[in-house]
Amino acid sequence: MSIARKGSRRIIVDSLPYRWSVSLPTYTQAMGEANLSFAVESESGGRTTLLVRTDIARPDIWLGNFTRAITPSVVEHAIRQALMKGWYPGQCGSAFEMTIRLA
Repeated sequence: MSIARKGSRRIIVDSLPYRWSVSLPTYTQAMGEANLSFAVESESGGRTTLLVRTDIARPDIWLGNFTRAITPSVVEHAIRQALMKGWYPGQCGSAFEMTIRLA
């Protein structure tokens, strides 16, 4: 599945362009019952999406305290970790899933 250009952001990591996006909240995320996640894929022929789960709630939850947002530095850190753990964005295959700690 490809990340749409509209609503996504571009980031360059080690001279390679990527696109990343935080999806609209699911009901459980909006209620604060599920944590924030985002997706990343290579802009140059990305075939495998990186799905990153975090340990923080979404900043736009309906109930409860607000938390921090995903910044480009967080996305860059996640991309570097995923590449070290074996994510190959140019290869075909299932999404590469990982969890990062932000709190």
